Amino acid sequence: MKTQKKQPLPSPEQLRLQEQYACQRDWLHWGPYLSERQWGTVREDYSPNGNAWEYFSHDHSRSRAYRWGEDGIAGISDDKQRLCFALAFWNGQDPILKERLFGLTGNEGNHGEDVKELYYYLDSTPTHSYMKHLYKYPQRAFPYADLVETNSSRDRNQPEYELLDTGIFDENRYFDVFTEYGKASDCDILIRVTAHNRGLDAAPLYLLPTLWFRNGWSFGRLDRKPRIRRGTDGQDFGSVTTEHPEQGDYTLYFETPDRVLFTENETNTQEVFGRSDGSEGEEQPFAKDAFHRTVISGNFDDVTQRAEGSKVAPLYQVTIPAGESMTIKLRLMRGTNSQPFGSGFDNLFAQRIAEAEQFYADIQSPAADAETKQIQRQAFAGLLWSKQFYHIDMPQWLDGDPGQPALPAERKNGRNHQWRTLNNEDIISMPDKWEYPWYAAWDLAFHCVPLARLDPQFAKNQLILFLREWYMHPNGQLPAYEWAFGDVNPPVHAWSCLAVYKLDAERTGVGDVDFLKRVFQKLLLNFTWWVNRKDAKGNNVFAGGFLGLDNIGVFDRSNQIPGGGLLEQADGTSWMAMYCLNMLEMALEIAKTDLTYEDVATKFFEHFVYIAESLNRMGEDWDGSWDENEGFFYDILELPGGQYIPLKIRSLVGLSTLFAVLKIPKSIYAKLPDFTKRMRWFQQYQKQGKMYAVVDDITENEDLLLSLIPPARLERLLHAMLDEREFLAPGGIRSISKIHEHGYSVDIAGQEFGLRYEPGESSSGLFGGNSNWRGPIWMPMNYLLICALRTYNSYYGDQVKVEFPTGSGHPITLGEAASMLAQRLVGIFQPDANGHRPVNGQESRYATDPHFKDLVLFYEYFHGDNSQGVGASHQTGWTGVVADLIGS
Repeated sequence: MKTQKKQPLPSPEQLRLQEQYACQRDWLHWGPYLSERQWGTVREDYSPNGNAWEYFSHDHSRSRAYRWGEDGIAGISDDKQRLCFALAFWNGQDPILKERLFGLTGNEGNHGEDVKELYYYLDSTPTHSYMKHLYKYPQRAFPYADLVETNSSRDRNQPEYELLDTGIFDENRYFDVFTEYGKASDCDILIRVTAHNRGLDAAPLYLLPTLWFRNGWSFGRLDRKPRIRRGTDGQDFGSVTTEHPEQGDYTLYFETPDRVLFTENETNTQEVFGRSDGSEGEEQPFAKDAFHRTVISGNFDDVTQRAEGSKVAPLYQVTIPAGESMTIKLRLMRGTNSQPFGSGFDNLFAQRIAEAEQFYADIQSPAADAETKQIQRQAFAGLLWSKQFYHIDMPQWLDGDPGQPALPAERKNGRNHQWRTLNNEDIISMPDKWEYPWYAAWDLAFHCVPLARLDPQFAKNQLILFLREWYMHPNGQLPAYEWAFGDVNPPVHAWSCLAVYKLDAERTGVGDVDFLKRVFQKLLLNFTWWVNRKDAKGNNVFAGGFLGLDNIGVFDRSNQIPGGGLLEQADGTSWMAMYCLNMLEMALEIAKTDLTYEDVATKFFEHFVYIAESLNRMGEDWDGSWDENEGFFYDILELPGGQYIPLKIRSLVGLSTLFAVLKIPKSIYAKLPDFTKRMRWFQQYQKQGKMYAVVDDITENEDLLLSLIPPARLERLLHAMLDEREFLAPGGIRSISKIHEHGYSVDIAGQEFGLRYEPGESSSGLFGGNSNWRGPIWMPMNYLLICALRTYNSYYGDQVKVEFPTGSGHPITLGEAASMLAQRLVGIFQPDANGHRPVNGQESRYATDPHFKDLVLFYEYFHGDNSQGVGASHQTGWTGVVADLIGS
């Protein structure tokens, strides 16, 4: 008799997750849901012409109440963002109180919007039972003007001017401010803030841990204003209590401060808007910016004489000696506690930290070294810290709020007016809470894969959410992002659903088929939208516009095509082929327990065959997207009159054809005989009609490979992809081949269009100019290529080998090539013998400074030649998929 292997007991963090999803405790009620930038977003833009950056500026943000959300530094909120907590600072020299992170708007930066701060997500558990954040705050006046002026003086051919370039951190004249959260229960949060003076001299620091209510009363969302009132002070602590009609009552305890400041989270209309008659008007001492004005001026009379408001901050005014630190403790909880900072406070933190170590020890590969595990741990931390409360109700946003000024008529037909059914009020995994503090549909699909290793139910819930009727358009389209919900992102939602399903099944031993069924039905609607809207000629060749790849083409693929032509996109067609295979695989998985899905599996098998035929042979008079002489797939521009122009750019557009691959195991034939019978009939029918042979034969005792690329073409495509003179870079696969280093151009209807290989920042203004697909390495695309290589390898095994790199004379299997490519991607973040990580470029501080060397940033993309991080510096969202490559 076999003895069943004893499963290890779940860790305390796993038990908390079980309690959460069994609805026994609400551990996720509080989390890092506070945005890092609410100003300059579309949600807060009520201008006539959609000038979001100018309508609600950083300068306005300290004085003007937000409508749809809040922001702060190292902050938390409840899951409806009624009550918020974050940190504010002043160093005695800044012109403003530091309440939120500063950065350049899209119009100010020479490469688009960009945060100009140093902050790091160091740790978090899935339930946020323990979290740790680091903010580096200069001791001299923050260089706001220098950052704006110097960047504005640079053109697109020059690099961005960053905070470290200003010299503000020279001589280590800064504070390291660590913020830690530890949950004693789902409604009892311990807070520990520790500020280290890294400089050579004593330095002053004003620290204001701030608690406030989001303003719903000014916009008709609340009948009465919630209050925060001064509570009963203890021997060595103070307190305030909160009252909210929906949130319930909380108490914030804090160690005895120098002062307690109260004001209202309301707009200082005099400061922001002035008076129409030009007079000064009466002062508003208790507006949102009161703490800024009183701290900078040193006049605290008004805000300290109050005993209630909707915004409160205990103020700690200290001078920290060189090399020393100070710590303050706070506690936010329901109910009361006579000894909020007793011995149990530090013990709880020690316990939660130990539990976090145990949780990650259980999920991280024992084969990975300590340094690599720490990289993965910070990637996971960034993913978890990047959850954000996101709220927009499109009818209210378009029509305006009761009691507020009438909105410009232009809005009725302006941005996103076709999306009146959209109503979002949820916690969502964001790409980046400063530069991209709004969801992006295809980014989220990638986020969910590493998130599934931490909290598979959260990942599944995120994917379900975007298929719900208050997200998905009635026509079946998924919303892209708030700047243009109707833009078209690659259809990777089904791929992500499958990946999350498999990771969850691998962990539990049981597949969540109900999850697959739930998403499958809605994905059918979305697939139909693609077929009806993006196959203009009905020939199974798809467009889609820029498809998330911004400036990868010689012209903007989302706008009018030059010469009045029609663009037949190799990547659009490949994405849809991949979508077909994802739906086919999903249907086959469900059909194992529900045979009614056999029919729809057949539908997607046949649809894939049609797409594969079209991509490889689009017409009788030409060979389709594949160029036999050059061994690559290209976009095809069809001009009026039947002229076809291949756009011979060797890029991810052509490599995306690798993504559409599926191995159907031979075991499926016996389990699903009707599907197998229909598949064989269709394959023979195609042969008789002398169609393009997508499937040569279906043999009973052999697996079946479905792919856009036959073996001979696969080898040629991989030859280019793995060539260091073309795509293969030290850090992965470039988005455009390096053979375009000297440029590529094409004449279309008498007008010349061109591009060149650009390994770093873009010199193009397409899509704002702050992202570049003309050479850099993009982590998600590399991740899909690795997945594809592994699928091909599972079918071909030793039968197909490639040189890695091309020309090396060392053939290896496709599985080995996938592993070596993964090593290059992980290597972007790994230090060499001198402590230098490629991601940090030439910045030596991250290699030599003990207070920087263990900090890792996950950029939006990476330089195609040297792997330096480029673009948004905290794009842990989709760059976080690197965490799934470690130990895999």
